[in-house]
Amino acid sequence: MDSELPDIYCPFPQRTNPHVAHTRDHLDDWTRRTGLVHRESARHRFEQADFGAFVGMVYPTADEEHLDLVADWFVWLFLVDDQLDDGHLGRSPALVRSVVERMRAVVDGSAPEPLPGEEVPAAVTALADLWKRTTPNAAPHWRTRFAWHLVTYLTTATTWEAGNRAEDVVPSEETYIAKRRHTGAIHVCMDLIEIVAGIEAPESLHNDPRFITALEAACNHVCWANDVYSFEKEQVLGEIHNLVHLVRHHRGLGEQQALDHVAERLAMETERFLTAEDELLELYPELSGLLVPYLDGMRSWMRGNLDWSRQTPRYNPADVGQYEEPEEYLEETVLGVPPARTEAAAPAPCAAAKAPPAG
Repeated sequence: MDSELPDIYCPFPQRTNPHVAHTRDHLDDWTRRTGLVHRESARHRFEQADFGAFVGMVYPTADEEHLDLVADWFVWLFLVDDQLDDGHLGRSPALVRSVVERMRAVVDGSAPEPLPGEEVPAAVTALADLWKRTTPNAAPHWRTRFAWHLVTYLTTATTWEAGNRAEDVVPSEETYIAKRRHTGAIHVCMDLIEIVAGIEAPESLHNDPRFITALEAACNHVCWANDVYSFEKEQVLGEIHNLVHLVRHHRGLGEQQALDHVAERLAMETERFLTAEDELLELYPELSGLLVPYLDGMRSWMRGNLDWSRQTPRYNPADVGQYEEPEEYLEETVLGVPPARTEAAAPAPCAAAKAPPAG
């Protein structure tokens, strides 16, 4: 590609967490114990991504225990997303629905106890562990919101993308933007700010239009920046779920024009966030104790996502060959759907996983 990646406006300081080394070791152990990553080829790709560094950039103030927790969530979201995007499941909405039902049952508490000798998919085992470690001390309204965001990612968003691929549907920019915040599971990641910061934001704040604007702008920034950095690789792999691609497709722009257009929109989202942030802090001085760390968490997400995207080999088009044979890195035991069940689905482009986390 002759075009150049545009500068993305993000006037926040670069930071990282001092506990990254410990979290890298923790992730290695946790993914082995849960069975999420065990084949050598999958392990190599997992280590290259360096999710420990990612969480250190987007949650720079987390203590050691919370950094380990959010890192586990990241890995779970990324690996599940890889399965749903890069494998045959990515073009089979029916299979996607059946797979995620078991995970939704963990979240709503209806999951049955495994039968003797039953092999539980690694994603289900890992999710049960995550849910148990995340929710015990959380406020009921936080659990409800977090569960809704997680289930929406697992159901509506993943089946929407799979349906588009199966039916060769190219979504509109407006539809894509609304869905992208769910396909990337970014709301799940933003919810975790409250856990990391040890705050409880009341529902009245979450329903305030200025808070909604700040959160939406931060989420858009993360998702669209990811689309800019993953654009070239996703073009090679035939992925249509990318804002740069859709801008180019619907507006008839060249690659550089489309990239620059999305960068301009990213700058507008940054300004929208900053305006909403100022309004919130001025309007609710009595809530500064929870607003300041919450908004700081959004800032860290926007900045850290950019920093990681610039350095990770996941979005390096020169290394696109790592995605051309997904059977080399996808673990069929993660979702419990062996290749024999997915061969009926039409072969799909090896769609690249979105950054959360994850679309």
